[in-house]
Amino acid sequence: MNLKLKYGLPFVDVVITHKGKSLSFDNFLIDTGSASTIIAAEVAVELGLGPEPLDVIRKIRGVGGTEYVYEKYVDRLQLGAKKLTQFKIQIGDMDYGFDIAGILGMDYLIKSKVVIDLENMILL
Repeated sequence: MNLKLKYGLPFVDVVITHKGKSLSFDNFLIDTGSASTIIAAEVAVELGLGPEPLDVIRKIRGVGGTEYVYEKYVDRLQLGAKKLTQFKIQIGDMDYGFDIAGILGMDYLIKSKVVIDLENMILL
C-alpha cells in the first residue's frame, strides 16, 4: 500500500464497510501520535453511523485542542489487504483546515500489524 504525502503528511486509501455499504476514501491520515482511529461525522452519517442517545461519548485531547467524539463499531476497516472486522472507531468533527475523511490511529496500526516504511513510502 502506497503512502501519499499531502500537506506534508502521510495519507492512505481506506475502505470502510458497515451494514452492507462500502465507501472508499483516499484521504485517511496515518497518525502514530493518535491513540484511536477517528472518522469525520459526515463520513459516519453516509455509513449510517449517526449519533444515538446511548452512544459512548469521549473527550479527546491533541495538538489541535480538546474535542468530543462518540464511539461506534464498523463491520470492516480495510487498508490494502489488511482488514479488521468489528473495529471500534471514534466519530467527530474533523475541521483541521484540509480535506480529511479520517485518521488511522495506533489502535488500527497495532492490531493490523502495519509496518510503516517511510524510505519507500509504503505500508507493509
